[in-house]
Amino acid sequence: MLLSQLKTYPPAVVQQILAKLALNEAERDDLLDLVKARDYKASRRKFEDYYPDTGPLRRELYVKHIAFFEAGQFYRERLCLAANRIGKTEGIGGYELTCHLTGKYPEWWPGKKFTRPIKAWAAGDTSQTVRDILQAKLVGPIDTPGTGLIPGELIFGKPRRKAGSVPDCIETVRVRHHTNGIYDGCSLLTFKSYDQGRVAFQGTEQDVILLDEEPPLPVYTECTIRTMTVNGLVLCTFTPLEGLSETVLTFLPDGKVPEKPGEKNGKFVIGATWDDAPHLTEEQKTELWKSIPPYQRDARSKGIPQLGSGAIYPIPEDQIWVPDFEIPVHWPRCFSLDVGWNWTAASWFAFDRDNDLGYITSVYKRGEAEPSVHADAIKARGKWIPGVIDPSSKAASVIDGRNLLDIYTYSLGLDLTKAENSVEAGIYATWLALSLGKLKVFKSCTLWFEEFRLYRRDEKGKIVKINDHLMDTTRYGEMSGLQVAIPMPFEDAYPDERYQDDKPRDDMCGY
Repeated sequence: MLLSQLKTYPPAVVQQILAKLALNEAERDDLLDLVKARDYKASRRKFEDYYPDTGPLRRELYVKHIAFFEAGQFYRERLCLAANRIGKTEGIGGYELTCHLTGKYPEWWPGKKFTRPIKAWAAGDTSQTVRDILQAKLVGPIDTPGTGLIPGELIFGKPRRKAGSVPDCIETVRVRHHTNGIYDGCSLLTFKSYDQGRVAFQGTEQDVILLDEEPPLPVYTECTIRTMTVNGLVLCTFTPLEGLSETVLTFLPDGKVPEKPGEKNGKFVIGATWDDAPHLTEEQKTELWKSIPPYQRDARSKGIPQLGSGAIYPIPEDQIWVPDFEIPVHWPRCFSLDVGWNWTAASWFAFDRDNDLGYITSVYKRGEAEPSVHADAIKARGKWIPGVIDPSSKAASVIDGRNLLDIYTYSLGLDLTKAENSVEAGIYATWLALSLGKLKVFKSCTLWFEEFRLYRRDEKGKIVKINDHLMDTTRYGEMSGLQVAIPMPFEDAYPDERYQDDKPRDDMCGY
């Protein structure tokens, strides 16, 4: 009876209790050793505390976490864009990796299972962060391995130390793997860091790779190659503090996190917010919110890629778009054109002179097509509409020595004028118009908004030239469009009235 009661107290309290009892020294030491053994065993069974059937932290409350596990059956590459403090490292990435390393899948496990020992990598930013975060959560300190998620009794031998300037780092650890309760060999876990460079991620095939912080694209690419031939898994769990980086864009080509878990670009993407973590109280969320800089709040609380200071137009979309409406015939209109073989893009503008407002009413974008194809699409919006074009189109074309401006103007019949192409001045003018509400965009222009979300500068202040063709046409139209824009001609606005009684009516016009 005494032992069962003492087992509920920590060793320090047990010592105080035993000192007051009429026990000899040997009896006190025996009882204290039993309590210490209990705590030692519990410290090596952290894995079993996760996702219980009942209680305030029961499994059914962690919907996003379980959905991430389940997707492993169908997708090799998975990304959890996670808010801070939701358990992305330990409760998602670390937990799944432990399941695969040990083969001890819980009965409710919905994801992929390995029925043999595996080879795995766990990687993060630097050797120090890997030691302090991944190593600590998976294995524990190098002197007390087994106090992390991987149960102590399943760690085979001593972990191998990693050479280098950062002390107490583990390079590899062997983990006993079980299939159907039968020991069938050891899995091998290797810790790596991105600061080792891409070359360090070359080499042998891997069954599972956990990337706990956002990796550089070359590192991520190497990881996908290492798992490809064995149909392995790449698990990414990070808070997207670098915004729409190259790595993030491989998962989110349109720059938008899906509202529901699902496929994007052939990969599985899920967003996890503070509301998806039952272990966070409302008080904790409030305190966390206050401690986060405003420009990082979406990333840290919702897992939404944060453009922050890198956004060229840091303006909410709902302040830009307007529902489509019929354009009055007296409003001047034009289009702006950016040409090239990889992509050709155009935006159509309409100007409300009375209220000093401009609208982007339609867009076009197509790659790898002949100029005649683009010209036909442009004319379909209205042959009468004049346009402004990227002045670099005056350069010689690789087609037959003629420049693209001449091809579109003289050969294909478009009414074009060279646009003003001062990049920074154009960006400033467009930003000013958007922020003051002087330029609006029809909601149907989805391709425009996809580019708008990605339009940003890198850490050196240079414009990231990824999918920015409609943004260029926006600059051209803002800087030069109104100068060439004209209202709809009378014969287009009133086709049934111009020649009544077979006689032109010059007293009527559309402007």
